Amino acid sequence: MKRTQFTPEKSCLLAVALSGLIIGAFLFSNLIRSVDNISSFGLCSLASAKARAAADYDATPTQLQSILHYATSKIVPQQSLAEISVTFDVLKTRSPCNFLVFGLGFDSLMWTSLNPHGTTLFLEEDPKWVQTIVKKAPTLNAHTVQYRTQLQEADSLLKTYRSEPLCSPSKAYLRGNYRCKLALTGLPDEVYDKEWDLIMIDAPRGYFPEAPGRMAAIFSAVVMARGRKGSGVTHVFLHDVDRRVEKMFAEEFLCRKNLVKAVGRLWHFEIPAANVSQSGGWFC
Repeated sequence: MKRTQFTPEKSCLLAVALSGLIIGAFLFSNLIRSVDNISSFGLCSLASAKARAAADYDATPTQLQSILHYATSKIVPQQSLAEISVTFDVLKTRSPCNFLVFGLGFDSLMWTSLNPHGTTLFLEEDPKWVQTIVKKAPTLNAHTVQYRTQLQEADSLLKTYRSEPLCSPSKAYLRGNYRCKLALTGLPDEVYDKEWDLIMIDAPRGYFPEAPGRMAAIFSAVVMARGRKGSGVTHVFLHDVDRRVEKMFAEEFLCRKNLVKAVGRLWHFEIPAANVSQSGGWFC
């Protein structure tokens, strides 16, 4: 989640488009719930069903806050409308769901509002930035994360990780896995204990040598996705694939064969859970 801004003209256009997306998501999700309510009651209880359907159109406080914010603010997300729509299209079919986002920023209120009644959790490296964003949007669920990597180590990590057994697909885990430097070991328990339907990787920073880079976020997202016990795939969205390290680690861990959509600087992967036949090889 970037901290730069668009030009005023582009900001206004995207703000209007985002407000439309959020309103559309709100109406779509409640329409589906209303139809389900009506069909479950039958004709004899149509009046009661209509009353319940009307009540279902009540927006969540976060949705209302998000619509007001993006309709009146020139500070908008860094992702383009086309890129945002890739994730939005999946949320329309999976929400309410568990949505894990690496990064906290001007788009966080939007992501939360597009997953009403679901769990949307943000992981951010900078404690001061967390305070800045959460002060403006206190309903956001955000945690600070410490990374053990630096961007300047990316090439070395990619060359050497296979020599550590606890980085291998069949043995990799996250909580307490200090031997694998790519594993995020100090995340909140909620991250480890939930199965995440969607994972967005748009952080941490990765544009100067001492920055954490996104190597560990990509690796850890794959470990979580491969360990999924529930039905269906895990949708992983990686932003800034125009950068060398993001692209390199995506091809090593997320795998080209799992890439289902590429729009702008965003890649969308569908990662299946690992099975016995996959456990003997490497990630791709």
